[in-house]
Amino acid sequence: MKLFLAACLLLYNFSYSQSSDFILLKKNNKTEARYYAGTNISFLSTNGAFINAKITEIKNDTLYLQEFIVQRALTTFGTIVPDTVGSYHYQFHYNEIKSIGYSKRQNFDWKGSGAALLGGGTLLTLGSGVVYLADRKKFSAPLMAASAGLATLGYFMAKGKSNGKEIGKKYRLQYMNMSHRAI
Repeated sequence: MKLFLAACLLLYNFSYSQSSDFILLKKNNKTEARYYAGTNISFLSTNGAFINAKITEIKNDTLYLQEFIVQRALTTFGTIVPDTVGSYHYQFHYNEIKSIGYSKRQNFDWKGSGAALLGGGTLLTLGSGVVYLADRKKFSAPLMAASAGLATLGYFMAKGKSNGKEIGKKYRLQYMNMSHRAI
């Protein structure tokens, strides 16, 4: 046992560990979240791609990500289980992140309902305009005003708030480089 303890102490002196780089999400100079190798991250990139992946490494301002392709598979017992089919590897510079995270899904989809109101109100307004041009006796001004009002309401409902934390005014990402060595 004493020999084992001495060997462990000798090996301890020769081994070292280096911290990995990480990224901080800050809101008004307060840290909201930390992202490092091994954690999951979901974000919207500046080119419009939504990524939900595991961070494999962070090095030189770049996030190395692995996104898994998961499909449902039927078992021999007739139940359905998630099955990993494959994975994609991505690299993103941390400045390519437009918004990070997503809000929890609510019971009512305001954006979807707003889009439906916008589309329906626009169609009713256009239809009322055609009726006005074709037969003014059957034209209904209150219907046209109500449909224009619903289209306007739908526009503002669909516009709504974003699902993620927008990088910019309130939120910012800070890259922490831990690979510098003191000589």
